[in-house]
Amino acid sequence: MYFRNGPEYEARLNKPFAPPTVTLKEIHDAVPKHLLKKNETRAALYVVRDIVFTLFLYKFSTSITPWAAGDFGGLVTGGLQKAAVKGSLWLLYWWVQGLVNAGLFCLGHDCGHTSLFEDNRVNNTVGFILHNWLLIPYYAWRSTHHAHHKATASMERDENYVPYTRSQFKLPDEKTATKADYAEIFEETPLYSLYRMFIMQGFGWWVYLAQNTMGSPMYPSGTNHFNPNSPLFKPEQRFSIFLSNVGLTAMVSFLYYMGREFFLIVMFTFLHHSDPTIPHYRKGEWSFLRGAAATVDRPLLGWMGRFFFHNISHDHVAHHNGPEITKAVRSVLKEDYNYDSTPTFYALYRSFTECQFIEDEGDIIFYKNKEGVAVRQLADSVLQDIKSKGWNPEEQDRLGEVGKTS
Repeated sequence: MYFRNGPEYEARLNKPFAPPTVTLKEIHDAVPKHLLKKNETRAALYVVRDIVFTLFLYKFSTSITPWAAGDFGGLVTGGLQKAAVKGSLWLLYWWVQGLVNAGLFCLGHDCGHTSLFEDNRVNNTVGFILHNWLLIPYYAWRSTHHAHHKATASMERDENYVPYTRSQFKLPDEKTATKADYAEIFEETPLYSLYRMFIMQGFGWWVYLAQNTMGSPMYPSGTNHFNPNSPLFKPEQRFSIFLSNVGLTAMVSFLYYMGREFFLIVMFTFLHHSDPTIPHYRKGEWSFLRGAAATVDRPLLGWMGRFFFHNISHDHVAHHNGPEITKAVRSVLKEDYNYDSTPTFYALYRSFTECQFIEDEGDIIFYKNKEGVAVRQLADSVLQDIKSKGWNPEEQDRLGEVGKTS
């Protein structure tokens, strides 16, 4: 039950891929415009709700040690029993606080997209405070995240989760590579794979910020999100990067004083953009719409993900805008809409172990696994038919009428 592929994933495996041909205007026109209006009251209530949750959980954490020292009405008396109770309470706290903190990240994220409040000064103030609470450099993250959305799934220009290529692993040519060549690079025990997954979930965010790991290859070695002069940022953004660093320094000092423990979940961002059945594009086939559609909606952690994460995974194709907009987008994308009900942690393990590298050639490419095999193939005849009909990325991404600008 928990270690199986969802039926939607299996269906994609069995269907050769053809890129979407619908236009951005068709999707835009299908979304009822009242759903795009900002509800500032609801947004403020979500912010207040999550802050209250955070404070309540912090109060809970300060009570764990005195609670564990008691005997719970004579039910827990032995030292080993008390240690087990204390450990269980801390695990419960870390898990729930992690869910709430991930929700705070999502709210700060939506502030970065200016989608919570009408006044962008309010968006930036709220986003700055929420992300600094999580030790996230808000303005630095906002800058590269905007660049990511302008070029999602583009091998040349995307900023996040850019796949490694065959040449980067120094693998032999596809025609001459053997199983032993792949095994030498990728073979490992399941236990070691779980260990590496833990390292990625716990420290991958910080490595990305500090070293731009799995970021765009167009930046030089040593590129990071903390240096205002980093090539990631435009000259007019440099002062805001400095402000992010000031905020982080103040927050680190506060946490050191408070002795606070915290936990962040980065799982959903990895699963948004790393799946064996979802393509990446090079410039010959990329368009904004194709890149935006190259992601997956998932019922991440079931009701907990829907409640705490503010639709970040359940409705990621429509970018967290709720099930009604997802329904409208899906009505236009049809078979090009991607959904996967695979249980969360199995999906994480599957993507982590099967999304290893891509080929250096090809304009539409899929991840290959440890055996050098892509589990999904291109529908070449359909792709040729799309090209013969004059597919044009600029026309696909146009919001106005053909020949007009929007």
